[in-house]
Amino acid sequence: MSQLKSVTDASFEDDVLKSDKPVLVDFWAEWCGPCRALSPILEELAVEHEERIEVVKVNVDENPAIAAKFGITSIPAVFAFKDGQHVHTSIGAKPKPALEQEFSDLLA
Repeated sequence: MSQLKSVTDASFEDDVLKSDKPVLVDFWAEWCGPCRALSPILEELAVEHEERIEVVKVNVDENPAIAAKFGITSIPAVFAFKDGQHVHTSIGAKPKPALEQEFSDLLA
């Protein structure tokens, strides 16, 4: 379905918190329609900004520990991490220009 890397409870620290680049984490679930709508937009951002950011996915049903750690109560939720720190959150499916504006500090 998605070309984005799947991150798990076990790999989150290495894949996200220890990443050399800022990381956008898409918290999603298979049954979530808005999550499916957001996925191709995040894939576009990943390709267009591959030099600057990583974009990964966390299935909240399969990885409840990391979802609980970050208080995920609504999906889709896109969290931005930079230097191991959570720096921004976007909740809900949004059009690409809105996401580019929200995360502009990481994409520039």
